[in-house]
Amino acid sequence: MTQPTRPEDHQHADSGPPVAWTFFRQWLKNPLGIAALSPSGRQLARQMIVELPHDARRVIELGGGTGVFTRALLGHGIARKDLMVLELNEALYQHLRTRFPEVHVVCGDARELKSIASKNGFLDDGLADAVISGLGLLSMSKRTQSEILLAAFGTLKTEGRFIQFTYGPKSPVSQELLAELGLSVRRGGFAWWNVPPASVYVYTRSRSRSVHAVRTEGKT
Repeated sequence: MTQPTRPEDHQHADSGPPVAWTFFRQWLKNPLGIAALSPSGRQLARQMIVELPHDARRVIELGGGTGVFTRALLGHGIARKDLMVLELNEALYQHLRTRFPEVHVVCGDARELKSIASKNGFLDDGLADAVISGLGLLSMSKRTQSEILLAAFGTLKTEGRFIQFTYGPKSPVSQELLAELGLSVRRGGFAWWNVPPASVYVYTRSRSRSVHAVRTEGKT
């Protein structure tokens, strides 16, 4: 997830040297596991937030990073008890847990989201209205994408949304996989000030089909 270049955004707390350096060090350790060199910026966060359902109350965030989207979600009015943030990187997880002590911050794999959300108790109060993802789906295999989407939609209400950003020119999830999973996609906003610029895509269940597992053995 990347940071903007506008002067006012460089004054943002999330862009301070300690946070940026923590993020960069984790990228150096695992460049394939972290989507970008530095945290996302506020313009991209706004573009993600605007795609939430108008009455969204409960949200799950995948790939919390340094907390740029987490902070935006809380600022939007999502209650801390109604937000769960999943982060696989241990150092970033510890950073998030310290910074947002009242939020459900969990260290785990997005492919196991449904199980994690259940064990964590987050689903006790009902399914989520949206999943916001900062994961690098574009660099993932078809199988991994499928497992993440299945897990995410397993935590979402029928009309729930999976909101994803990408640096690529089109949806990071192919039309073939979307058809197999019973999902639809539309393009949302575009964050010009991100480096590189990023597009937002919104995935929902197709009205005529339910999300279901697909066999992807041997495919990437």
